Amino acid sequence: MEADIAIFPELSLTGYPPEDLLLKPSFIEENQKFIHKLADYTDNIIAIVGFAFKGEGLYNSAAVLCNRKIIHVCHKQFLPNYSVFDEERYFQKGSSNTVLEIDDVTVGINICEDIYYSAGPAAVQSLAGGASLIINISASPYYIGRIQQREKLFFARAVDNRTNIFYLNLAGGQDELVFDGSSMAINENGDILGRAKPFCQDRLVLDLDLSGVKFARLEDNKYKNQRLSHKDSKVDIVNTEFRVKDKKRKLADRADYYEKMIACPEEEAFNALVAGTRDYVLKNGFSKAVLGLSGGIDSALTAVIASFALGNENVNALIMPSIYSSEDSMGDSEKLSANLGINHIMVPITDIYEIYLASLNHLLKTSEINITKENIQARIRGNILMAMANEFQWVVLATGNKSETSVGYTTLYGDMAGGFSPIKDVYKTMVYKICRFLNKKYANLIPYNILERPPSAELKPDQKDEDKLPRYEILDLILKSYIEEEKDYASIVKMGIDPQVVKEVINMVDSSEYKRRQGAPGIKITPRAFGKDRRYPITNAFRLE
Repeated sequence: MEADIAIFPELSLTGYPPEDLLLKPSFIEENQKFIHKLADYTDNIIAIVGFAFKGEGLYNSAAVLCNRKIIHVCHKQFLPNYSVFDEERYFQKGSSNTVLEIDDVTVGINICEDIYYSAGPAAVQSLAGGASLIINISASPYYIGRIQQREKLFFARAVDNRTNIFYLNLAGGQDELVFDGSSMAINENGDILGRAKPFCQDRLVLDLDLSGVKFARLEDNKYKNQRLSHKDSKVDIVNTEFRVKDKKRKLADRADYYEKMIACPEEEAFNALVAGTRDYVLKNGFSKAVLGLSGGIDSALTAVIASFALGNENVNALIMPSIYSSEDSMGDSEKLSANLGINHIMVPITDIYEIYLASLNHLLKTSEINITKENIQARIRGNILMAMANEFQWVVLATGNKSETSVGYTTLYGDMAGGFSPIKDVYKTMVYKICRFLNKKYANLIPYNILERPPSAELKPDQKDEDKLPRYEILDLILKSYIEEEKDYASIVKMGIDPQVVKEVINMVDSSEYKRRQGAPGIKITPRAFGKDRRYPITNAFRLE
């Protein structure tokens, strides 16, 4: 069945974000050549495609293609320059509000951030231009809660402007970002008419009945008053000279409730981690991955993510026991490998560790187990993982979580070694929640002991994480407040947390920036991830007194 309009995401030709590739003239030229090539495929169809337009300046644009021609180019007006976005570094702001006349339908086109402003292009196109359908092409990155935030926003825009909205979002991973897709169509009453599947490429085909817009506007006094206030707003009207193929055609709606696709926040986060890991590994030329499996919950979740992302036959786990590793940990690692159907290889490190100690004995200050000797074990494991990566062209997946990375409870060139870090932005408490969800859905995929055993690096006798850190419930509460909400020491203490604990945690976060800067990239799933989302100088004397 033929469609009238085919819609593609923001900057779909360049990928998002293209970053400093946009500074290369040859990159811009190739992108513009391809928009002309795409036009050749638009016999009797309209295509709306995101690309970078070079004119007097560089613009984040949407090309309207029809009958083998570029009939119009719309430029993004609101350029985000916060969080992970740097669009003002590269692009000029557009200024015109475009509406297309398609047969007897008026359609507004805008790009991502443009729809976030109540008085922005969507309002002008609907109120001054009379658009009964707004098409928004987007590359909106995911974090937990983002999908629901967007739905509330689009509901408000649709109802305020009494218009239909078709929101088309990018799906897939790009470096540390994962785009959830979750494209949708919404009518003038805010009802969701159709929804694409999240975290995967999907094709959403809908016939939109726009006849209700006229009646809704006639009955809505607020809309009529707003329209009067926009009577002097300028709108660029483009006649496409296109005729709708079949006005009587009606496809089945796909208005499934989101809860039918994603049961809970834990499943949503897990799907994001799988999609981001799959795309990072495969798009960068790898087909197989390797990780260290310790018997702990972090490496267990990383192994599950990898097996779902790449297929169990493409995941290799190294079990590297030392003299301090418990039999339970090793046994649980083997059991998890069997449950997942991944390849596991036993590589004991005790002999290597003893050789290190013998070689360094005359330089070490003490015969006791200290941080130096703990880190030697972690770095031996990191070296072995990297050796296997070199030998078999595997990518190493680091297994550190956000809680430990935040406070520096990690070893540089040891457990931080890797090409990608899937759970880098996942707090420890969320790691447990996701694992419990997985066990409920997949019949105890992760051995019970892994979830119930007190967390431990097992780098010295009877070691527990809580020997050096607060309970993870307290630690994560402090970290979320300090990192994501930018609360200061006094504000966090007012939440009823021990002042000394708050002070210690904040100082650990601040003093560990140099470690985080050297870590592998990982998937952003929180509102504020480390990296280009949260940017602090390494050389920084500001400390809590």
